[in-house]
Amino acid sequence: MPLTPRLRRRVWIAALAVAGVAASAVTANAMFFMPPAPPKAVPTSTTTVAPPPALADTTTPPPAATSTPPPAETTMAAAVPLKPQEPIPPNAVRVAEFVAECPFTHKLPDDPIVLPNLAGASHMHSFFGNTSTNAHSDVTSLSKASSTCSPKVDLSSYWVPTLLVDGQAVEPTGTTFYYLGEGVRDDVTARIQPLPYGLRIVAGNAKATAPDNTTMSRWSCLHAGHVGASKDFVNCPAGTMIESYLDFPQCWNGKDLDSPDHKSHMSYPVAGDCPATHPVPVPKLRQVLRYPANGDPSKFKLSSGPGFTMHGDFFNVWPEAEMAQRVRDCINRIVKCGPDGRP
Repeated sequence: MPLTPRLRRRVWIAALAVAGVAASAVTANAMFFMPPAPPKAVPTSTTTVAPPPALADTTTPPPAATSTPPPAETTMAAAVPLKPQEPIPPNAVRVAEFVAECPFTHKLPDDPIVLPNLAGASHMHSFFGNTSTNAHSDVTSLSKASSTCSPKVDLSSYWVPTLLVDGQAVEPTGTTFYYLGEGVRDDVTARIQPLPYGLRIVAGNAKATAPDNTTMSRWSCLHAGHVGASKDFVNCPAGTMIESYLDFPQCWNGKDLDSPDHKSHMSYPVAGDCPATHPVPVPKLRQVLRYPANGDPSKFKLSSGPGFTMHGDFFNVWPEAEMAQRVRDCINRIVKCGPDGRP
């Protein structure tokens, strides 16, 4: 049936509407499904970025510490705490010295240095200081005993052959043990170190057959300076006392507290200094004994023989801090100190 004009116009309007809907659908599809634009290129930078620091390798040990030892003064201070050093008094006597007064304690035919653990095997000895000394003494037993010394802290043991006058034992009434910085140059005195704890020394020659260079002791008369000193007994006038001086060596080898002959680990100084074999200067022990005897020397004898066999044994049991403080305050500074370790 032919379309009337009015109907054709309605069909045309409907077709245009359908075409508009289709166009809108295409546009929407383009909006939602269009592939994304490629990203813009980023310009290449010429700056170099440092990598993060590497973690420490905990399996690798740190470099070894320097092997240079600390100074002797530092070592001593670390091992032995000392009291603060006092200033030198204006009236101090400038002599490198401290002392111990150690009266006689007992006598025995023992010698714990030369003949250890052999009771009764020695000639008779007179002992001073430590009250317990016998053939079995060692540093442990001595450190637990008492002492006649002033100061009481000195638990060292000192002994000598017994003096016989007309066959009878006579003990000294004056028993002073000086610790000295003399006999070496001042610069050596300044670096003197404490006597090591447990050190054992024998000075003199108990087996001497004549007064020779092994005779380190001297005999003289108290208050009778006109009588010359001698390696053998001397004739002291009435009213005086015969006295014995004995100097111990003051240079240590730095390692041994004793030696097979009880002497080789020590040495006397040479030309004011310690020899290279014994490089460590220590205080010189001087033993001064005064006996209530005088007159004809033919009536005198030591348990070891003639006067030139005089010898001394020393077993150091000074507490380390006490010895170190006296060396620092009295010896190194060249100041005369009393038994209390003070000027």
